[in-house]
Amino acid sequence: QVQLVESGGDSVQTGGSLTLSCEASKYTISGNYMAWFRQVPGKKREGVAAIHIGGDRFHYGDSVKGRFTISQDSAKNMLYLQMNDLNPGDAATYYCAARKGAAWAVRLPLDERTYNYWGQGTQVTVSS
Repeated sequence: QVQLVESGGDSVQTGGSLTLSCEASKYTISGNYMAWFRQVPGKKREGVAAIHIGGDRFHYGDSVKGRFTISQDSAKNMLYLQMNDLNPGDAATYYCAARKGAAWAVRLPLDERTYNYWGQGTQVTVSS
């Protein structure tokens, strides 16, 4: 079955940077929508960034615009999230998500209901 495996979570200080990676198996990322979400206990999962791979469409949540960059390497079947200028509000478990449906049908790229496959998450901690 489809597997998404995140890595790269760590503990950093305010102002620091991290790059998260997501390796997809039994799923071809090219041509599909993928995204990064994050969640803290007791709160709803929040869409951070999404990308239509090969379609050059990028979407970012308001709280991360200008600081986070989503990218991909379709040759390696990998998704990335570069996170800069981190603050304690960015601390969360970060999840990689992938869609199995047609990319043209996506209306809410940062809504979790758009995605069918999820990774197990990687923890990001930011200390002040």
